[in-house]
Amino acid sequence: MRKNERGVTFIGWILLLLPVAIILYCVIRLTPVYVNYMAVVRSMTQLKTETPDGSAVNPTGVRNALEKRFDIEGINVPNVNDVLIQREGENWVAIAEYEEQVPLFFNINLLVQFHKQVTL
Repeated sequence: MRKNERGVTFIGWILLLLPVAIILYCVIRLTPVYVNYMAVVRSMTQLKTETPDGSAVNPTGVRNALEKRFDIEGINVPNVNDVLIQREGENWVAIAEYEEQVPLFFNINLLVQFHKQVTL
């Protein structure tokens, strides 16, 4: 009696590993974008803790403090002028809403949208 062993061929392995490789490549391309976003979140959270409560908060002071934080963290995107600082009721709110486009391959890009809001 002849026993045939069958397994996955080389082409089968390529077809199995190709989606995994594409997902891994996407993760590698998106890592710097998310590291930058975490730095933006950290800067805005620190901005919240260092600004005094009450009416002493003004948009110019908040923008200057945020610009110092962005310089320390090395954040280029979003620009400090892109952060919206507005009054909502009794409080000031800083809103960083931006998107980044990451080229993947050929004419395929990944678009990531971010939104961070901090009440001061």
